[in-house]
Amino acid sequence: MARLSQADLIDLNRTFEERTPQELLEWAVTTFGGRVAALSSMQKSGNAICHMIHTMSLDLSVVFVDTGVLFPETLETRDRLASEYGLTVRTLHPEQSMQQQTAEKGVLYLTPEGQKECCELRKSAPLDAVAGEYDALISSLRRSDGGARGACPILAVDTRLNCLRVNPLVNFTDEQLTNYIQNNDVIINPLHDQGYATIGCNRCTTPVLPNEPRRAGRWRHLGPWSVYCGINPTDLDPERSPAVDLPQDLVDRILGRATDFMI
Repeated sequence: MARLSQADLIDLNRTFEERTPQELLEWAVTTFGGRVAALSSMQKSGNAICHMIHTMSLDLSVVFVDTGVLFPETLETRDRLASEYGLTVRTLHPEQSMQQQTAEKGVLYLTPEGQKECCELRKSAPLDAVAGEYDALISSLRRSDGGARGACPILAVDTRLNCLRVNPLVNFTDEQLTNYIQNNDVIINPLHDQGYATIGCNRCTTPVLPNEPRRAGRWRHLGPWSVYCGINPTDLDPERSPAVDLPQDLVDRILGRATDFMI
């Protein structure tokens, strides 16, 4: 095994800044083969990635975490993507139902500390089931989302899952995303048209007013200090994931030291 650190990716990230999302998706499939999957929460950006996978005929499955307390519209969106785009969607679940969790721990999401634990149990921990299966996960984070994502890299190491996170849409502006969705008639979660700028669990997500930040609807009852769930390591701290252990030949392919594929 070889160590791959975030510092090792600096030059490659700079090179990738001018690449299109489709080129980055193609690089990911070529580099990681069957050990890469897309990660989606069935929101606009993730659905755009799913559409690209469909139109490019890429052999990529989609990993989706069903927290057990999602809106029915979110689950319907998942099923539409699978059916109409011909995608294989792998749904992960928490160990406990919300009823079981509440009986044991109480209503966690009523306090900032409890919210972190609830998100850990219902969103982050279920994703641990794929640890060791994938060397890369394709996410849909965008810098234009602002906040902690304003400096999100295209490639980021994830020590928890010991894999690379690939963010092909990181440079997509709001206008570019809207145009892509409209021009390609991308399937979207109908909650977006009902005032939900971002969409999570039904317990902790509300619509936002036109003058509010887009993440104001997440954990509104807890105040502005609770805006991320923790499923994306770079949301918390870019330095939280300094290095991962991957096969030497894969590290060479990622860094372009042993591959003829260029984009």
